[in-house]
Amino acid sequence: MAAMDGFDHILNWKLKAGSHPFPGKDGGTCINEAALVAAGFDYKPICRVGEMPECFSRPICRFAMWLNDMASDTERQRLLPFVTRLACADTRTVECVRERYIATHVGHGFTFEQGLDILEGVLAIGRRADSLAPETVTARMAGVQSRATRATSVSDEPFFSKIKGWFGAAKQTEATH
Repeated sequence: MAAMDGFDHILNWKLKAGSHPFPGKDGGTCINEAALVAAGFDYKPICRVGEMPECFSRPICRFAMWLNDMASDTERQRLLPFVTRLACADTRTVECVRERYIATHVGHGFTFEQGLDILEGVLAIGRRADSLAPETVTARMAGVQSRATRATSVSDEPFFSKIKGWFGAAKQTEATH
């Protein structure tokens, strides 16, 4: 598992499940949305991995998104050290090797801890993300947080929670039919 060394600067950024219209002063985004900001891109909600810029590995971002959304709130924060490592897209061949690596290690189920090990292992394949100075990442993340008008992500507001609840109920109904 990646050490937390050098990541104290993003520990005030809270990772949350799902996509978010705009982060709050606490961060309040998924891992891929945080990775966008850390890599220097403008913030935007990410609902699908295909919405990530081309420099991000699709298999790695897909797996990171899945881990992010399946984790408990406490577990999810352990994904923060990976935020600066997702912009590592490589050749089609390497991306296929990464996809196979994930598929063969996921199997029929795994714990969150095993998921972190899988993420660490797949990040060791192919090109690594460019190293970012902690000060650079801090400035980028703080810049987005400073533009937030709310303490938490807009998606945490009761109105958005109610809408998310409606869609969740609709999905459950569709699944039973």
